[in-house]
Amino acid sequence: MFGRKAQAQPEEATSEADKAGGKGRPTPTRKEAEAARKQALRIPKDPKEARKAARDRDRQARVEQRAALMAGDERALPARDQGPVRKFTRDFIDSRFTIAEYFIFIALGVLVLGFIPNPAIQAFVQIGWLSLVVVVALDEAFLLFRLSSRLRKAFPDKNARRGALLYGALRSVQLRRFRLPPPRVKRGEAVEPVVKR
Repeated sequence: MFGRKAQAQPEEATSEADKAGGKGRPTPTRKEAEAARKQALRIPKDPKEARKAARDRDRQARVEQRAALMAGDERALPARDQGPVRKFTRDFIDSRFTIAEYFIFIALGVLVLGFIPNPAIQAFVQIGWLSLVVVVALDEAFLLFRLSSRLRKAFPDKNARRGALLYGALRSVQLRRFRLPPPRVKRGEAVEPVVKR
C-alpha cells in the first residue's frame, strides 16, 4: 500500500512539470502517427501519377531551397558553399571590383569590331584583345594573391583552405548580380573572417 502511494506522488510531480514546460499538445498514439506519415507520403498506385507526384515534390523542394539560398540562409547552401572559409572567400571577392566580371561583355565588343573589314580597326582589335587578356590576368593574379594571403592568416590549416582560390576565381568572373549565394557585402566594405575557436 505504502509503495503505491510513494510511486504515485512522483508521477503526479512529473506530470505537473510536463504541463508547465511541455510541448503544449498531447503525444499522438502510434496509430495516429502512422496515419499522419502515410498521409504525408500518399503515393498514387498509378505509375504515371506516382512519377508526376515525385516530380512535383522535387520541384517544390528545389523552389524552397532556391528561396532559402536567395535569402542567404546558411543551412540551405550547397556543400561547395558551406563553411567559414568559403563564406570569407565570397565576402572578400564581393567587396572588390574586378575587370574579369565584365570580361565577357568586353570580349563580345571586341569580337563584333573584329568583323569590320578595315585593316586599321583589325590591328586595333588585336592590340585591344591582347591588352584586355593581360589586364584581366594581372587583375585576377593580384586579387587571388591578396585572397591567399588573407586566408593563410585567418585559416592556418591548409586542408581547410583547399579549393578556396579556385572558388574565389570562379566567383570573381561572374557578374555580381548573378552570383549565388547573393553578395552580402558592398563594394569597398572591409571584410574580416569569422573564425570559430
